[in-house]
Amino acid sequence: MSTVSCPIPVDEAQRIRSVRAYEILDTPPEPEFDALARLASHTFAAPIAVVAMMDSERLWFKSRLGLDIPELDRKVAFCAHAIMRPEQPLVVPDLSQDNRFAHNPLVAQPPHVRFYAGAPIRDSDGRALGTIAVIDAQPRQFSAEQRLALSDLSFLVTTALDARKRSLDLERMASTDHLTGIANRARFEASLQAELARARRTGTPVSLICLDLNGFKEVNDTHGHSAGDEVLVEVTRRIQQLVREGDTFARLGGDEFAIVIQNARDNAVQSLLSRIAPTVAKPIQLSGGNRVQVTTSVGVATTVEEDLSGDNLLARADADLYRDKNSRGVG
Repeated sequence: MSTVSCPIPVDEAQRIRSVRAYEILDTPPEPEFDALARLASHTFAAPIAVVAMMDSERLWFKSRLGLDIPELDRKVAFCAHAIMRPEQPLVVPDLSQDNRFAHNPLVAQPPHVRFYAGAPIRDSDGRALGTIAVIDAQPRQFSAEQRLALSDLSFLVTTALDARKRSLDLERMASTDHLTGIANRARFEASLQAELARARRTGTPVSLICLDLNGFKEVNDTHGHSAGDEVLVEVTRRIQQLVREGDTFARLGGDEFAIVIQNARDNAVQSLLSRIAPTVAKPIQLSGGNRVQVTTSVGVATTVEEDLSGDNLLARADADLYRDKNSRGVG
């Protein structure tokens, strides 16, 4: 393995960012990519065809025909060489006769691959995200027309990737609060149901924290709604820094927020609760020069085995929230 050379593009950091921006790595098979792999296999009468994305340390197959493995170490991937020249396909008629690949374990050892043709899949800036490639155990020739056809297929893969990304962006917009950038009520409800379904399968508890702001109406009345928006954005930023990755922080409307905590344990929930109030209560400097302060009331509920209803969990958290408000004299 150490004798195998693995070239790295000069723009590797930007290339990796572009790959990951598509949010496609480690996703399940999808029909459009499987169709393109089948089309490549049929067009070139190749026993192996792949649509592959080049990650930092691996070549991951979004679709594969004639292969049983989901990914390859980048060091032995022929596609690592193909992405070095994004503007044209890499065609190697006989890998065993090419100094770059003759000692590659995929060539020198079973399965003794001999032929490779891969066309880079490129983003809008021309960076290679991966390849669509065909592979054979027999040496082959590849005509100029075939190179063009493979390049056309790579363009179709890019088109499918871009369409998929637009769909994800639209879905995200529909489930995102436009002011704060966090989840909206629709995404909160979907997340809560997903976590409750996981709880039913695994027995792990789910906690729900509901909170709203005390003093927010006074900010709006005194300084205007734009100041109120600034407060909501700043409070969101502060709380978001406290929330674990994987948990869902949502704005339900107005100054009402909620946090869905997966795999909830008492220490994790209590630790978060203990930090929210002092974090929110710090003064906020408005863009107009004024300083304002709001506080928060919090309610929490955790699932119990005999009750995994989302409506009941929300009702219990709301009841706890109003108890907290009444105890503070802000109900």
